[in-house]
Amino acid sequence: MSGLNAPIILPAIDVRDGRVVRLKQGDYAQETVYGDDPQAMARCFADNGARWLHLVDLDAAREGGYTLEPLLRQIDVGTELRIQTGGGVRSRDDVATLLRAGAARVVIGSLAVQQPKMVIAWLDEFGTEAITIALDTRRDAAGCWRLPIRGWTAEAGQELFPLAERFAKAGLRHLLCTDIARDGMLSGPNIELYRELSSAFPQLEIQASGGMRSEADAHAALAAGCRGVVLGRALLEGAIDLSRLLSAVAAGGAPPC
Repeated sequence: MSGLNAPIILPAIDVRDGRVVRLKQGDYAQETVYGDDPQAMARCFADNGARWLHLVDLDAAREGGYTLEPLLRQIDVGTELRIQTGGGVRSRDDVATLLRAGAARVVIGSLAVQQPKMVIAWLDEFGTEAITIALDTRRDAAGCWRLPIRGWTAEAGQELFPLAERFAKAGLRHLLCTDIARDGMLSGPNIELYRELSSAFPQLEIQASGGMRSEADAHAALAAGCRGVVLGRALLEGAIDLSRLLSAVAAGGAPPC
């Protein structure tokens, strides 16, 4: 993995109706509210040493039409965080708008699954550092890793590894992969999945998401070959000490006992 960027930790803020929330397994009916001031939460993460923020528009994830541009601009101006953001990105103009508004990387999920050829063209236009492809996955009864779309509420018929290979061959650098069954469940990340992805696509900088419950889990994901870890519920509920984790990762330290 030599030559790749240093590992990054991305605190996540998922926004629905202006509030910071978490869903269980992507189910909009299983919502927990953690606050009504996402900008203040972003500042708190920055004060604790975060350099990155993963910002998700849950309102737009199902229907399209990113709604968080004012919040994105506020966080960009009010902090030094680099912001990776998505949810409802459906067009080339959406990507351009978010980059102008302050996003360091735009996350493309459903559209990458439905129209990969078009999204590959955007990699050429905007550059591989400006786009993160989100291939969020759910294992079916036959053991295949499927790729639901529209906030994980619909099926598209695509499979994880073939589509990841297509993007990797096209020059993709940043791949975010969530095991949907573990998302918001505090059940531990799917380390075996991340090992398989890292082994199959060593040129990709893979971000792990879903199931993180401790600092040890974050270290385990990095040890499995991931270059980024997205933190959600465990961070919001105090199970992870962000400052301590960031210091350990920066120092290249081993997982805590």
